[in-house]
Amino acid sequence: MVSCEGIREREKLEKSIYIHGKLPADKLGKASDILKKPKVDVLGKNVELVDMTNAYGYGAPLWPYFQDIGVSRMHYHAKSRVLSQEVTHVAHMVTHADSPGHVEEEYPSIDQVPIERYMGKGVIVDIPKKKWEVISAEDLENAEPSIESGDIVIIHTGWHRFWGDSVKYFVYAPGLYKEAGEWLAKKKVKAVGVDTQALDHPLGTMLAQPPPLLPWVEEAYQAETGHKVSDDFPYWEPAHRLMLTNGIVGWENVGGDIDKAVGKRCTIFGLPTKWIKGDGSNVRLVAMLEKK
Repeated sequence: MVSCEGIREREKLEKSIYIHGKLPADKLGKASDILKKPKVDVLGKNVELVDMTNAYGYGAPLWPYFQDIGVSRMHYHAKSRVLSQEVTHVAHMVTHADSPGHVEEEYPSIDQVPIERYMGKGVIVDIPKKKWEVISAEDLENAEPSIESGDIVIIHTGWHRFWGDSVKYFVYAPGLYKEAGEWLAKKKVKAVGVDTQALDHPLGTMLAQPPPLLPWVEEAYQAETGHKVSDDFPYWEPAHRLMLTNGIVGWENVGGDIDKAVGKRCTIFGLPTKWIKGDGSNVRLVAMLEKK
């Protein structure tokens, strides 16, 4: 039975304009105003932000054997006058960072990697590649602007334009491999991002490495090139291991508006969640360009 005091408190709440989201229209801001881009000043300088992140959510493209993302609404406006959603998914989807512990035992998890490794000076280099082509050490050596020690390096192959739930994006992509991984580790760059499905060429991943997740790939590659996958790609994810174990942060599925920043030196940051024992994390990957 509700007490008289409880009834009086309830009556007070019901008279409040703040209960149940019933704010009058003149108290609410405009949704259209929220969508306007405000000026951004960083350390006294006006900057432009280029979002290099692919959108995350239900129906997002997934690596060929990942479980689908699940989204359920715990609260929704008709029920609770607020929206609260529960999401379940593999850590390695859309634009994300891999932790060293993802590929090697007893290496740091995502929460242990210093946040400073996820931001700093960098360059977006244009290295156009076609189906199954390899990003070579020579490509990186000749890239413009030149790659320097301590740089964050974002590699633009143009493959992000095929971002989608397709064999073309995930299986036929170009990519880094052993020689490029060795070059980047020797150069001591801070981080590397690629606009492709993984830090390694798809034929150097579980998609084609024995026992392959997609057995048809080897036959298709041999029919097209006359070579065996095992001859051209004898190692499993060498770029992952060479970079991540040497402290080089890796971002996969870079995309978004990356074309706006190609060929430029800038400040780059892609911050992960502080997930304890995390093997990877979604990031918002952004290039910061000073406005002249």
